[in-house]
Amino acid sequence: MTDAPMTDLSVIASEEGRIGRLLLNRPKALNALDHAMILALRAALAAWQEAPGVHAVVIDSASDRAFCAGGDIRAIRSHALAGEADDVERFFAEEYALNAEIARFPKPYVALIDGICMGGGIGVSVHGQVRVATEHAVFAMPETAIGMFPDIGATFFLPRLPGALGLYLGLTGQRMTGADAVHAGLATHFVPRAKLPALRAAMIADGAAAVAPLAETLPPFSLAPHRAAIDRCFSAASVPEIVSRLEAEDSAWARETLATLGTMSPSALCWSFAAVTRGATLELPAALAAELRLTRHVTRHADFAEGVRAMVVDKDRKPRWTPPTLDQVDPATIAAMLD
Repeated sequence: MTDAPMTDLSVIASEEGRIGRLLLNRPKALNALDHAMILALRAALAAWQEAPGVHAVVIDSASDRAFCAGGDIRAIRSHALAGEADDVERFFAEEYALNAEIARFPKPYVALIDGICMGGGIGVSVHGQVRVATEHAVFAMPETAIGMFPDIGATFFLPRLPGALGLYLGLTGQRMTGADAVHAGLATHFVPRAKLPALRAAMIADGAAAVAPLAETLPPFSLAPHRAAIDRCFSAASVPEIVSRLEAEDSAWARETLATLGTMSPSALCWSFAAVTRGATLELPAALAAELRLTRHVTRHADFAEGVRAMVVDKDRKPRWTPPTLDQVDPATIAAMLD
């Protein structure tokens, strides 16, 4: 076993048999990606891109609680509040560069997703060819709850999910099980946690080809009963129209969805809707570039600092949004942010 260059303690990069292994090892922070972790991941991929002994790259976690809970949003908020725009820009630029490098990596890239996988965790998995999810996996893009938007290439892959499922997931932050993530297209294979050690051993011997034989049949898609309603409501041309269609549905699912949207930043709902809608016409590099431009506006908006405060720092879950209601959001302001 040999280490790749620039291994960081929170990312252990090693070569095992036919694979290069990236072990996320920041358990107390649920493997939230900080700048050092992103640099370590990029360095390992660069080292293995043409390494003849590495036939595939496998990324997994040292913790069974989380694969990766996202980016280190607390640190980003601190930089933003301190006016350290260059540090904020550097973080997102490096993270999005990593997402792009995973997408174009010339060898099989396999993510073993067990536990929480949110935001940036989806970014270091979904762009790879093979995404294995267990029954303990939890997928979500909860950015609208913190005054952000679904990024890490989500504006590219969400509008390419079936029907209006991507906008539904991106606006509501709805959590999905591992099996549901396979149904939706965020993951590719369902393998129970108990089989992960055997899967790792098989990949060390045989590379990515070992995944398919260990995958299991999916249980039913839990969102299947709501798929038609999701498409009816979230295919609307604006967030207010989505709300109107949900009100017209008059079902328990619609009422629950309305309640969820009512807790989100009204501004974040609008700029997220616009960004994901636009992403349907962009390829991944252009989508990532557009996301980077949008972060410059969003991280300066009051709702970003307030949302992270309420959900991550103080955890009182009582954000005070500016403006507080959807009808007070200025469409021209949102449009200018996406220029």
